[in-house]
Amino acid sequence: MRFYLLLLPLFLFSSCYEKERNCSNFKTGTFEFEALSGTEVFKTTITRNDSIEIDYYEGKADTSSIRWINDCEYVLQKINPKNQAEKKAIQIKILTTDKDTYTFEFREVGKTSSSKATARKVSP
Repeated sequence: MRFYLLLLPLFLFSSCYEKERNCSNFKTGTFEFEALSGTEVFKTTITRNDSIEIDYYEGKADTSSIRWINDCEYVLQKINPKNQAEKKAIQIKILTTDKDTYTFEFREVGKTSSSKATARKVSP
């Protein structure tokens, strides 16, 4: 019985800790992030307002519409897809936030496997 009484404070304090998620701070602005695709790292700059996101990668811009599910989750759909793969929607979920960075996971809608990356806000 004493063993359980010793563990009780540990469970109480650890269960109260939750990583910060101030997602509304990251709904708009300009962001940079690097992500790993296979063995290649790619750097992307994103400009986002409430309903549109423009991705800049290797000198090219792609525009996607944004459908917000909640403050921390949204779905991207390319406005002018060039092929079948680009027609697939991407779901983004912000996992944690810090002063000017957020960690997120992204995946194709309907898929279970996802990838993670961290983005940094470079301007409001």
